Amino acid sequence: MNRPSHLTTDAELYSGSVARLVSLFYDELVELGRFEPVSASELPDEYRRLLAHNDHMTVTLEAANDCLVDVHVLAEWRDEASYARNSLLTRQRDGGVIQFGIMRIWLADLPAEACDEITVQRVPLGRVLVHHNVLRQVELITLWRISPGPALRRHVPLSAQQTIYGRSAQILVDERPTVQLLEIVVPTR
Repeated sequence: MNRPSHLTTDAELYSGSVARLVSLFYDELVELGRFEPVSASELPDEYRRLLAHNDHMTVTLEAANDCLVDVHVLAEWRDEASYARNSLLTRQRDGGVIQFGIMRIWLADLPAEACDEITVQRVPLGRVLVHHNVLRQVELITLWRISPGPALRRHVPLSAQQTIYGRSAQILVDERPTVQLLEIVVPTR
């Protein structure tokens, strides 16, 4: 796949982009769940606080959980220009899963040290970008209501009937779309 010249903000078109991102790790989007775009006003309060913003999810989740988070990579994918991973974020204090995510990064847009730190899979993406002071802007693209599928339920403690929420976002580095994100959060309750 070539690097996109831009990512659209139209929810219907972006859902196709989410399906392409998910296809790096799963045969069909429905394995993760059924995705329906929603507005911020349709989100339950806690999900709205966790998802409806233009900040790094690492920073947001660490603040909401009052502890640092760890990354656990489920799978990774690479081509000549990009690196992608499917991962979980967990609370350091008890190991509880708080986010399921998929990201794809165009590595040429980042300093080599940041790329190395990302690909060794020990530190969450947001913390790496902050640590390396990469000039970046997080853009929320679409909020999603998700009926979880079997792959999502395998990794996140959910029942088949439980609704969960997530978002599509992108990170611009020096005003270039550099990271595509699908972030599905588990409320802190």
